Amino acid sequence: MKVGVIGGGAAGLAAAHELTKRGHRAEVFEQAPFLGGQASTFPVGGGRLERGYHHLFVSDRDMVELIQELGLGDKLAWLESRVGLYHGGKVWDFSTPGDLLRFRPLSLLQRFRVGLWTMALQKTARWQKYEGVTARVWLEQHMGRRACQVIWDPLLRGKFGEHFDQVGMVWLWGKFALRVASRESRFGREKLGYPLCSFGEVFDRLGERVVQQGGQVNLSARVQRIVVEDGVAGGLEVTLPGQSAERRDYDAVIATTPSYVFTRLAPPLPAEYQQRLERARYLAAVVVVLVLDRPLSRFYWMNIADRSIPFVGIIEHTNLIDSALYGGRHIIYLTNYPDRDSELYRKSGEELVAEFTPHLKKINPEFDASWILEQYHHRVDAAQPIVGVNYSQQIPDLRTPIKNLYLANTTQIYPEDRGTNYSVRLGRRVARLVLEDHAGG
Repeated sequence: MKVGVIGGGAAGLAAAHELTKRGHRAEVFEQAPFLGGQASTFPVGGGRLERGYHHLFVSDRDMVELIQELGLGDKLAWLESRVGLYHGGKVWDFSTPGDLLRFRPLSLLQRFRVGLWTMALQKTARWQKYEGVTARVWLEQHMGRRACQVIWDPLLRGKFGEHFDQVGMVWLWGKFALRVASRESRFGREKLGYPLCSFGEVFDRLGERVVQQGGQVNLSARVQRIVVEDGVAGGLEVTLPGQSAERRDYDAVIATTPSYVFTRLAPPLPAEYQQRLERARYLAAVVVVLVLDRPLSRFYWMNIADRSIPFVGIIEHTNLIDSALYGGRHIIYLTNYPDRDSELYRKSGEELVAEFTPHLKKINPEFDASWILEQYHHRVDAAQPIVGVNYSQQIPDLRTPIKNLYLANTTQIYPEDRGTNYSVRLGRRVARLVLEDHAGG
């Protein structure tokens, strides 16, 4: 069987790997000149750095198994993470239950209330009970208005902007479940995984494995349309570098693009399925990467619970990963999740650095712009689907209504949130559906 795969990110490569491993032919078409999608890398200080921060949780078994299978298991490190929360002009430790008990912006009773409900969430395996309520409503009902004002509202607004009060509680439940799964003990700090060769090396190796197994990987390749005849997907119209458009025929087509891209590539779909695709809403990621000559803080992950600061998080990569991998340089990500039509999204890297960096003095009063050795700016479209209430009823099926045409993207990852682990799992799952549908064909 021959399968065309649109997209060379985690899902597309995982699908191609699964197919070629089982003796079938898969051809991957990636528009960018590199593999990995949102986990792709660029060179910094002699090393490779992700365009957007990435790490693994202990529960990310699919990605861990893949790294082992690719012979990179010895490069996977599990490292203790330190989390901070900026509120009220101060950075608070926020890694453990003990840190919460010392968080004085809440009264002692409020701290206990937040802690008890946090433990309840961590122990709850049945996510379905949260399907019909937004995170904002649930948090105020259970943890109280003051906890929402101090902690949750700034974080939800920072992550989802004007959509903050539409996010389903299942999304937040997933965050709590991941955090506790990555702790060695209930009261300890979480451990996070990172391949010291970078995620880019993992996906490059995966692409090489696909080729070794008889597949093909095409970079800088544009898919113009999905060819459908008599209600059956039979190929792709593609343009490769330096060539004119051509049609390639396949027994099945897997698309791993965002839903709004898929609707442009595919012919008109039945109304009900089309509506599910069109209901999918995404936020982009705007990331400023600063390479410093010294550390900014002692935290890996710092949530910013202060909406006067124009970014929602500071991820100090070299407080998790040894700076020696980057020539002794120290790396921070400043992140935001705007709509694509927002002013923030349209700003240049220089404009964002000028807007963001003065606020770093609030985190570290000694910070000076002279610390900055290099600066980078990345936009990632469709970085964060907006997961609302009763979301399980809105997910489009991996099997589209067009025969032999399949869709696998981040809107179909649920109840977990998007991430490399779940994209790998999704890619494997859609490949197995293709094999199941074509068994004996």
